[in-house]
Amino acid sequence: MKAILLAGGLGTRMREETEYRPKPMVEVGGQPILWHIMKNLSRFGITDFIIASGYKSEVINRYFQEHSEWTSISPDAADHGLLRFQGSGDQSTWTVTVAFTGDETNTGGRVSRLASLVGDATFFVTYGDGLADVDMYDVIRLHTESGSLATLTAVQPTSRFGLMDIGDDGLVTHFREKPRMKDWVSIGYFIFEPAVLDYLHDDCGLEEDGLARLAADGQLNAYRHEGFWQPMDTFREYTILQELWETGSAPWKMW
Repeated sequence: MKAILLAGGLGTRMREETEYRPKPMVEVGGQPILWHIMKNLSRFGITDFIIASGYKSEVINRYFQEHSEWTSISPDAADHGLLRFQGSGDQSTWTVTVAFTGDETNTGGRVSRLASLVGDATFFVTYGDGLADVDMYDVIRLHTESGSLATLTAVQPTSRFGLMDIGDDGLVTHFREKPRMKDWVSIGYFIFEPAVLDYLHDDCGLEEDGLARLAADGQLNAYRHEGFWQPMDTFREYTILQELWETGSAPWKMW
């Protein structure tokens, strides 16, 4: 199964880091977030990666071009906006295609522009700016059994703030310290059938346009993930991930 990793956004809420590099290239434990995601996916046999680059794409290109563990396997492909690399050592089964999909293209448009690379097979898509311990065997199994065109992975996030209950008389009756919310949010980790590409076009958002239409047609399934997930939208959230790594308690590490 080929895996598309969305890595082209501007990351405007994390300018402390993204002024110099795209957010998926921010390092935790000495490796980009993007590498951590690929490392986890490889545990489930997903090792054919397509990185949809955009903003500061040259940083991603240099990472693979300048590290000795990566070998270019099609240098002439650069003429078509593609760079392909083969890993070595523990990553010898990995192949990475870096595909420039535009500086400001929406997420749905980035996937749509990669249609020729995924072909007519089921494929995986996720965002390159968060870490989770998702069991991809379970997600794939659920997707296959559902018969849907698309499956997303959802979590009930923990509230950033402590909550409280207030009675009609204005008295506080109960405190809840950062509880798990009842609502579900999508964290990516999508499984798509090729027909999903018919729901996407060059300037659409993946979730707000494409997935919304799939849901309206009864073609969107959800895998409920009860484990760890931490997005990295802000510098504060980056420090959470870095501290987890430094203390040897990184819940997303599945290798």
